[in-house]
Amino acid sequence: MADLQAKFDTAAAEIKQLKAKPTDEEMLQVYSLFKQATVGDVNTGRPGMFDFTGKAKWDAWEKQKDPVPFFA
Repeated sequence: MADLQAKFDTAAAEIKQLKAKPTDEEMLQVYSLFKQATVGDVNTGRPGMFDFTGKAKWDAWEKQKDPVPFFA
């Protein structure tokens, strides 16, 4: 399990060093997977109607809710 954590930490650090800027959709995917892996299911309310970025991030994270267990 420590090896898996080390791989995750390495990948999380590498994503910050990309040479080309990912698209907004790619960044939302990365964000949502990171939040699901580190926090779990969404545990906050959806941001207000004028927080467009916050809502997009929250919605992407919400789509990751209850994923199929990796070690089923």
